[in-house]
Amino acid sequence: MERYRNLSGDSGVDAYEIGDEFVKVRFRSGDVYWYTQASVGARHVAALKCLARRGQGLSAYISQHPEVKEGYARREASD
Repeated sequence: MERYRNLSGDSGVDAYEIGDEFVKVRFRSGDVYWYTQASVGARHVAALKCLARRGQGLSAYISQHPEVKEGYARREASD
């Protein structure tokens, strides 16, 4: 996974990974969420990719869009 730049300094996101049809996001809690085109739609995945690469706004976008926040395809809980 690639370290999230966190330009705002207060993001809950720690790292991310981008694939053709998904974005995998690791939060500071250690939990990893997979957002796929099948689970949240291509438009949201494209926005998540853009924000992840930018290093700002990723956590806010997820929390402000209930269909994304609750629509993840998979969750890997930290141990």
